[in-house]
Amino acid sequence: MCGIVGILGKGPVAAQLVDSLKRLEYRGYDSAGVATLDGGRILRRRAEGKLRNLEASLEKTPLGGAIGIGHTRWATHGAPTEANAHPHATERVAVVHNGIIENFRELRAELEAAGAVFQSQTDTEVVAHLVSKALEAGASPRAAVSQALGRLKGAFALAFIFAGEDDLIIGARRGSPLAIGHGEGENFLGSDAIALAPFTDAVTYLEDGDWVALTREGVEIFDETGAPAPRAAVRAAAAAIVVDKGNHRHFMAKEIAEQPEVVGHTLACFIDMAAGRIRLPDGADVDFSKLDRLAISACGTAYYAGLVARYWFEKFARLPVDIDIASEFRYREPPLSSGGLALVISQSGETADTLATLRHCRAQGMRIGAVVNVPTSTIAREADVVFPTVAGVEVGVASTKAFTCQLSVLAALAVKAGRDRGVLSEDDEAKLVSALVELPRLMAEALRLEPEIERLATTFAKAQDVLYLGRGTSFPIALEGALKLKEISYIHAEGYAAGELKHGPIALVDENVPVVVLAPYDPLFEKTASNMQEVAARGGKIVLVTDGEGPEHAGSAFAVLTLPKAYAFVSPMLYAIPVQLLAYHTAVFMGTDVDQPRNLAKSVTVE
Repeated sequence: MCGIVGILGKGPVAAQLVDSLKRLEYRGYDSAGVATLDGGRILRRRAEGKLRNLEASLEKTPLGGAIGIGHTRWATHGAPTEANAHPHATERVAVVHNGIIENFRELRAELEAAGAVFQSQTDTEVVAHLVSKALEAGASPRAAVSQALGRLKGAFALAFIFAGEDDLIIGARRGSPLAIGHGEGENFLGSDAIALAPFTDAVTYLEDGDWVALTREGVEIFDETGAPAPRAAVRAAAAAIVVDKGNHRHFMAKEIAEQPEVVGHTLACFIDMAAGRIRLPDGADVDFSKLDRLAISACGTAYYAGLVARYWFEKFARLPVDIDIASEFRYREPPLSSGGLALVISQSGETADTLATLRHCRAQGMRIGAVVNVPTSTIAREADVVFPTVAGVEVGVASTKAFTCQLSVLAALAVKAGRDRGVLSEDDEAKLVSALVELPRLMAEALRLEPEIERLATTFAKAQDVLYLGRGTSFPIALEGALKLKEISYIHAEGYAAGELKHGPIALVDENVPVVVLAPYDPLFEKTASNMQEVAARGGKIVLVTDGEGPEHAGSAFAVLTLPKAYAFVSPMLYAIPVQLLAYHTAVFMGTDVDQPRNLAKSVTVE
């Protein structure tokens, strides 16, 4: 996850920028850079690799200036080279950026046609040229940024400095976090409170859609409509820790909110954003055309990710998939093909049953692929191929962001398999990749349902039983929703395939049983809506989670949660968000220990 720092200081800031960037190293990065204003001119230093390389560059050619921005980059568009490192700049503006600009190709073509000359392969440089063009047309820095934000599509955080403006930094967030640090005669901007801790413990967290103009004497915050939007400052005790809760009550809440950012960074490992194609990480390539079957194994939430992946691999690659709960895999004694591929999924990379499955498959001569969040874990070390999730540290025991990152990796692998096996054309791949690239923005929009979901949670907290229903890839999300509610609220919940309703579960339905129906408006919607009416006829409290035209068919639903319309391919990641939030707010209302629920551990390291 890229890291952003901005300083409006009282003296030279280059060394302070680097020190703050060091506090963001935990987010992961492959290049770094800083830009300052000295004598009104924008000056930059950038370097590939670790921050020590940037420090060496600054030692050789120091930067002056009491205002500056810094960045640690996780490459999305373009290789991790010095030319692609941030900040990106024109003579008028420098910018650092976290996230993805979805429409950068169209904007770049437009700007190049108008005479802009690009120096990098990144989407970020488009932002610099957009703002520069507005400045050249006579707009003020504030107006230029506001105009540019109106043209950008995606999920991102941005920070700008401007030539000749030594008392102004502008920041903006849409889907990626950004915080303001308040000082006396100086102010700061950062990806999180950890970066700001050396300077201040007074922090304001921007809300989604906000942008801010910082001077040394104060800050002006505006919402996405451009209206002034005062946000409260809080005290952040982040100086001595690596991960804090930010402005969230629990780690789980923070981790749910981080999903647009971490999913974007995970996808960047598997997608060539510029070309719109799948590109697996170095050393992680697999030729799916040589496989007759794929074996997937995992536990808990990771198992549900594997269930979704089965739909994808079989639909888009016509590759048969066997999937097992890891604790049952060896005891079922399935026949395994020597030379075949076993795919294991684990957040921690230390899950005992999953590790045992890995070793069992290896003993049968299979090649091992691991979808894992900890690259130094046992599973990662013992696998032949590692497909990394870039979820970052997940503190909450109930997995949230790790789950959607696992799904993102598996989705990319399914598209790769489809191309390898000749099932998907280049155009098919481009459409599916485009859907994945849009996902962080759509997830950020989905998070805006939180106030509705929080109100709904008061009803769920009174229930003794809750049912979750879904068809197709929504069925595993129904299972995951039920698991989340059980894990942290201790309410009994079950997930079912909607078509199974009349085969038993409907006997549980009465006016005291909430029934969550996950129904994207897709070819399966009508069948799921029919099941929903069967629930309504028996007095069940239906909570319909849908999109597009779905709300028009809600009937007598108790509540409707309307998600942004998305390509059906990515709906599992999107629909995970409301079920996570529903479980979270129900548990908070009931007063349970959300981050450390009873009887559970983050990593199950014994069988």
